[in-house]
Amino acid sequence: MAATTKTLENVKANILSAHKSTTLAEKVDFYNSWAENYDQDMAVLEYRAPSLAANCVSSHFSGDRGAAVVLDVACGTGLVAKQMKKLGFGHFVGIDGSEAMLDSTRESGLYQDLKQCMLGEGQLPVQCGSFDVVVIVGALSDGQVPVGVVRQLCKCTKPGGYVCMTTRRNQDNVEYKEALERELKQMEADGLWTCVEVSEVEDWERAVSEHEDGYIPGVVYLYKRLQL
Repeated sequence: MAATTKTLENVKANILSAHKSTTLAEKVDFYNSWAENYDQDMAVLEYRAPSLAANCVSSHFSGDRGAAVVLDVACGTGLVAKQMKKLGFGHFVGIDGSEAMLDSTRESGLYQDLKQCMLGEGQLPVQCGSFDVVVIVGALSDGQVPVGVVRQLCKCTKPGGYVCMTTRRNQDNVEYKEALERELKQMEADGLWTCVEVSEVEDWERAVSEHEDGYIPGVVYLYKRLQL
């Protein structure tokens, strides 16, 4: 019952403690311990990325949503799939590095398949070119997932399919965002995909760092994989 009384300060303290995690094992341990309260904490932060990403995909996807297969990378507790389900999508495969997060997600019954995988360590455990939509929401940020993972996301997508990605635009994530955008543009120059939409959002989520107040900004990227 105590979990229902969590304040923004409680959530900030918890997230800031994760920034002290330096090894991969420490990061996984943090997310395993966070799984039980993750959804509630995201509600406290007014975290909008899952709904913004889902709406971005929905506004451009013209195929059969019920039959479309969606790969949700760094799926966490399934916040993105919950939003996409409301918009008519119904077939989800999830990947996450935290087994506790996957256990929580499994209980939702939203996903047809769930796989444990540390992003950035080897290839994703799915078949290349087999997904109509690939989404990664929240994980592309400093200290989390390496920028190079986006090439794997593209490989997993069917020709003509969509890749939706998000990142933060706050001060702490400036260098990562710049590196990410260089990679996205290089992949476009390489003929792998084409940019469909870039949507910058001011009120992304409530700030948690000690030198930021109010809300921090974020951005949603949508790319379409080109025909082989």
